[in-house]
Amino acid sequence: MKVRDSGMPEEELWSSFFNVDLILSELEINNSINNMVEIGFGYGTFTIPAAKRINGTLYAFDIENDMLQLVLQKLTDEKITNVQTEKRDILDKTTGLADNSIDYVMIFNILHHDKPEDFFKEALRILKPKGKIGIIHWRSDITTPRGPEVSTRPKPDNISGWIDFLKFDLHKPPFILAPYHFGLIIAKK
Repeated sequence: MKVRDSGMPEEELWSSFFNVDLILSELEINNSINNMVEIGFGYGTFTIPAAKRINGTLYAFDIENDMLQLVLQKLTDEKITNVQTEKRDILDKTTGLADNSIDYVMIFNILHHDKPEDFFKEALRILKPKGKIGIIHWRSDITTPRGPEVSTRPKPDNISGWIDFLKFDLHKPPFILAPYHFGLIIAKK
């Protein structure tokens, strides 16, 4: 299921919205992570740099065939072998990964979905105990050059309302990722 209002601008413009190294560092994406999932990889803006930081496999899912082909070519060009891409609607068919098998899930700029809590259900299922979910999204308190309709953008408080704190802990409270995003990390109990 395509997330509403999720069309992508040209890649060069898209990439200009992010300080990728800073975001990955702030979200604690590093060599302590073995297996990771990325939901909605788009141009591979975070896929390729994250794959270079982790020790295991990055399972990357997107529903757009054009994005899949583009990222596959980038992975080949950069000789990156620890990424498994798949065209798959994870909300309809799940990730297909085993329960309790993943260390980290990236949920970047997709929580403006009609049922954002569905992403957390799948993440809970596949995450190992103490596994983390890194979240970034467009801020709604400032004007941004892109992003979904402001009324559909989640605020940090909205995200807290979607998380079952009997099953997750807040690992890193919401923080600003200047200029246009915020982030937070939750961890499975």
